Amino acid sequence: MTTRQHKVHTQLGRAAVQIFAANDRMNQVLIEHLDPTAWRAKSPGKARTIAAIFTHMHNVRSKWVRLTAPHLKIPPQLNRAHCTPQQARAGLAESAARCAEMLAEALGGSGGRVEKFRRDGLAPPWPAGLEMLCYMLSHEAHHRGQVCMLAHQLGFRLPKEVAHGIWNWEKLWKECGSSGGPGHDS
Repeated sequence: MTTRQHKVHTQLGRAAVQIFAANDRMNQVLIEHLDPTAWRAKSPGKARTIAAIFTHMHNVRSKWVRLTAPHLKIPPQLNRAHCTPQQARAGLAESAARCAEMLAEALGGSGGRVEKFRRDGLAPPWPAGLEMLCYMLSHEAHHRGQVCMLAHQLGFRLPKEVAHGIWNWEKLWKECGSSGGPGHDS
């Protein structure tokens, strides 16, 4: 790898870590501002509860780490029937940190041990690359959308500053410790 390729790869790794941190911050903001009554509220039909959605997100992250980067500390699973918002926030923070480590190794160009992304035990592995990050973000965005819709349908509308705040990437990045916003090296 040339020096220029290594620099680009390292920048990709840093950006991937910051992007995933901002992604997790969105989840944390939703849980922080969600009416506690909404956590286990049942919707008509067979939709998951908000508690089940967030525990699923954490548990899938743990699976990604277990299958893709088993040398990292694998976060323990959360029980959707008993998980509290505080436990979900702590679990998501831990699984986000492990996913960030995994992404840094996969995209950081530092000779990390992550060469393939194994998103599921049955699906074929992918080479570690941007597709890995995109898949992870798409999974989380899908479920965040479910949470927002479910909260609204159950009568627990999120405040506008929260609903709009999860789109304020500059603020999210700063809350995650980045001095600049998207496009700035930190």
